[in-house]
Amino acid sequence: MTNWRKINQTWCSWPSKPKALIEMIGGSYLAASPNITYKRLLERLVEKNIAIHAWSYIPGLDHQAQANEAWKEFRQCRLKLESRIGETSYNPIRLGHSLGCKLHLIAPDGGRKSKSFIGLSFNNYKADKSIPILSKVKKRLNFETEFSPSPIETISIIVKNYLQKQNLLIKFSNDNLDQTSLLLENLKKRHNDDTRVIEISGNHLTPATQNIKDYILTDKLESNNQNNNLNTLVNTIYNYIME
Repeated sequence: MTNWRKINQTWCSWPSKPKALIEMIGGSYLAASPNITYKRLLERLVEKNIAIHAWSYIPGLDHQAQANEAWKEFRQCRLKLESRIGETSYNPIRLGHSLGCKLHLIAPDGGRKSKSFIGLSFNNYKADKSIPILSKVKKRLNFETEFSPSPIETISIIVKNYLQKQNLLIKFSNDNLDQTSLLLENLKKRHNDDTRVIEISGNHLTPATQNIKDYILTDKLESNNQNNNLNTLVNTIYNYIME
């Protein structure tokens, strides 16, 4: 059984002697309780002796402020982990899903303090597409609002300021929210980029844990397929980390 502890807004699970450390940021509406919404993904990685730090947050419009906050919290948790096990050489693997990819990619250190980045189902949509009710409110009240940084500004920040060359982008075969191709195109504009892309079976919610309702309504074959997709995802992440 995986044990979780919460340090500030970050859920942590530490094997006794971790092989590596993953810093996880989940996607919109899934990230408030990542120890629950990403339970199967994260706990299967813990079973493979990977330490997990998963930041908990409620999405807002100021993505840069949230990226900065996550970066600071991860640093604090990393210091506590290193103090506990007497190890001071953990370069974390940053793992993001959906909006979580963006928050990692605009971190204030530009990826310097990480070993690599793994992005699942990157997307970078405008606020009114990401938050459907916002589009209705905008029309009714006749005002404009957007994420900060905006989608265009986000890509510019990544091209100019993101320094991590080692990136694995994972896309799913049935995901109409995915913008991995856009991210890859712009990462490749950087000097000596070593970004790879892998496509595996699944959809935008494959990384997330099924709830009880899903299990009741899903037939056995589909449930087996979903479990196989998750296993493939876990093994893909683990193999990349262990290279």
